[in-house]
Amino acid sequence: MFVHEQEADTPVATMPGVMRHSIESAVESARTALSLGIRSVILFGIPDAKDALGGGAYDEDGVIQRATRAIKAALPELTVIADTCLCEYTDHGHCGPLCEVGDGQWTVDNDPTLELLARTAVSQARAGADVVAPSAMMDGQVAAIRAGLDEAGFGHVPVMSYAVKYASAYYGPFRDAAGSTPSVGDRASYQMDPAGGYREALREARLDVAEGADYLMVKPALAYLDVLKLLRDEFDLPLVTYNVSGEYALVKAAAQLGFMDERRTVLETLTGMRRAGADAIITYHALDAARWLAGGPVTP
Repeated sequence: MFVHEQEADTPVATMPGVMRHSIESAVESARTALSLGIRSVILFGIPDAKDALGGGAYDEDGVIQRATRAIKAALPELTVIADTCLCEYTDHGHCGPLCEVGDGQWTVDNDPTLELLARTAVSQARAGADVVAPSAMMDGQVAAIRAGLDEAGFGHVPVMSYAVKYASAYYGPFRDAAGSTPSVGDRASYQMDPAGGYREALREARLDVAEGADYLMVKPALAYLDVLKLLRDEFDLPLVTYNVSGEYALVKAAAQLGFMDERRTVLETLTGMRRAGADAIITYHALDAARWLAGGPVTP
């Protein structure tokens, strides 16, 4: 769920059926999810103000911190996962503070970002997050977050690592929803090359396991089911895949044009992810899929 600081919900134009929720609305949407048998939600924050260091991510009164406290107060049995990144909070749209690498080129300054990611994770755990999910793809981020959580007394909070995250065209609608399109450069310097091959995927996952990851994630899902299967065969940690915004938007658009049966397409797609080895699936189709599986109607 996307949560912003406004009092009214606003629709995401590129993701039909998805909203930027107020905190009050996020609580009600979480309540609906739980009533449908969905036992966890993942939160992405959209602050009113952004800055070069992404300060809203680790603000104790930040939008995700407040949303987490509100959801846990109303629904203590629901698992709240907090996306642990800075890209929604920086004014340049990257996943950490920038440094110039020459010839007018910029990239994220890896090591200073680790400290900010650890601060973010601790702040989210202090607010009540049950799981933190680092998605910045910084070298050493799992170790830094694990150490920060342990030192702050949150050794019981697991780390769901975006271990294998590609520089994908499928993220476009998410960046529209979160206002996180980079203003300079792109994220290809720290996300993975789609043509990078299996060795890179295994290397990234092994590093995160060695640093203390409790879950591994492959993102996106559909174009990388072979990578998902590879990790399933290699590791015994819980494996997550993220059915990302572009994958969602393609199905929604085709269904609205009458080109595809939405229900059958979504359930077939999610079944394929499960068959490839996913123990859990993050998807914007979740509420509709739960209703379909229960035999109920989909929301318009």
